[in-house]
Amino acid sequence: MKRQPIPIEEFVVKPYHLWDVQNLLLTSGDFAKGHYNTMTVGWGSLGVMWGKPFAQVVVRPTRYTYGFMEQYDTFTLCAFPQKYAPALELLGSKSGRDGNKIAEAGLTPIASTKIAAPSFAEAELILECRKMYWDDFAPAQFLDSRIERRYPNKDYHRIYFGEILVVLQSAK
Repeated sequence: MKRQPIPIEEFVVKPYHLWDVQNLLLTSGDFAKGHYNTMTVGWGSLGVMWGKPFAQVVVRPTRYTYGFMEQYDTFTLCAFPQKYAPALELLGSKSGRDGNKIAEAGLTPIASTKIAAPSFAEAELILECRKMYWDDFAPAQFLDSRIERRYPNKDYHRIYFGEILVVLQSAK
């Protein structure tokens, strides 16, 4: 898929659709070393923090991708056309610990333009990010008691803020 860089100030997206309907692949690691993992994410945000454009993602410590997020400084978020929904479903439900789920999903990892973490050839949107902050959810801070029900195993997410360094969108 042919993509073009988009200046961050011209980047327009429907955030609810992107996160909750379309979903994204979060990938961390090092493409050149062949050491990376990906997972489907549906919780996160985009915005401005500390004067920088950011993407915020959350990862449970029980996920295989968590170790990659801890080890490496960069990550990508990739969005795909609807025809790849089954691939994203597989990548969100299987662990990379158990085999090559990326190959099973039929996606093609590629080198990113500015960071070590890979992107995907089939993606229509790629955000290349460098981590700039992390924190852990603190259940004592949940103001809505229903949130705690999402954590029956007490595996609270770690929050990562990544500065968006590059935005690539499919050429129209």
